[in-house]
Amino acid sequence: MQKIKIEHHTLSGGVWIAAWLFSIGYLHLTFWHGVLAIVIWPYYLGMHFSPPM
Repeated sequence: MQKIKIEHHTLSGGVWIAAWLFSIGYLHLTFWHGVLAIVIWPYYLGMHFSPPM
């Protein structure tokens, strides 16, 4: 029987979200630009930092 270990990273996730929202506020983005920043920008970050195929 295998043991399953579940890890919670609430603190680091909360800090990341707080920093993300601070960045959007600091840049004085409009509402829709803020929505686009939250939805689309992580995709571009993932593509940039992923290892080449």
